[in-house]
Amino acid sequence: MNTTQTDELLNKIDAKFQALNQKTDTHLEGLLWSKPITYWDYIQTDALLNLQTQRTTLPDEMVFIMYHQVNELLFKMILWEIDQISESEKPQTDFFTERLMRISRYFNMLTTSFDIMGDGMEVEQYMKFRNTLTPASGFQSAQYRVIEFASTDLINLIDYRFRATIDRNTPFDHAFEHLYWQAAGKDYHTGKKSFLIEEFERKYKADFLRKMEHYNKTNIWQKFRQLPAEDQNNPELIAAMRHYDHTVNITWVMGHLNAAKKYIDSGRGNGEATGGSDWKKYMHPKYQRRIFFPELWSAEELASWGEEK
Repeated sequence: MNTTQTDELLNKIDAKFQALNQKTDTHLEGLLWSKPITYWDYIQTDALLNLQTQRTTLPDEMVFIMYHQVNELLFKMILWEIDQISESEKPQTDFFTERLMRISRYFNMLTTSFDIMGDGMEVEQYMKFRNTLTPASGFQSAQYRVIEFASTDLINLIDYRFRATIDRNTPFDHAFEHLYWQAAGKDYHTGKKSFLIEEFERKYKADFLRKMEHYNKTNIWQKFRQLPAEDQNNPELIAAMRHYDHTVNITWVMGHLNAAKKYIDSGRGNGEATGGSDWKKYMHPKYQRRIFFPELWSAEELASWGEEK
């Protein structure tokens, strides 16, 4: 035993707990009774593998459930990285760039994983078990909505038909009613919302309004604008910003749309989404024109946003 090294560690541990007004001896004694850590305890494997509950007896429904649960875990990873940027008072350019590329890699994983949906389930099975999911929809992923709030100024998430009437001083509650995804289940002639959106808002609206306010000045775009002018012109950072924008709002969205088309347009159903949305117009980027950082794209690129190449 290297007593010098041990003494140094004990001194550091003692300093740590003194700073917390804690008794070092009590914490050290606790180590005597603690269990050794195992992989399954640390990862919570048993709990994780018991979160899949099928509504039918069709085997491919399990693929569908686990696929979406993996998506939600990746969304959580993305938000974890975004918050490192948004909570940093003065993020450095290399830190900013590296975190953006992490986020983009997660979305790259999400995009390529659509093969699991596109080729990993039998159409016949999906068209049977999907009826038991009505009126639930992937539309109701709250984490994805928070990712959007955390990425860009709110005006870029407003339905383009109403952007001229909304600015940074608009009450969040009013802006919320005009977010682009409201069009997926809201009749703007009557103002009536679908059950899909009513349930979604009942669960998450209060939290969404808090997130909208929280990220109003700390979203990725706002943090980018807080960087020195020289850093804002950094080619690597600009490339990372553009890559993230394109990956989220075109590549991933089109992957999702194409996977949905295979099943919903298979001719084995009524062609409607489980939540009842006009899913083709809602999902396709050329209609909604979701662009996180429009200032970083040319006029020509903006005009052709989401068009098939």
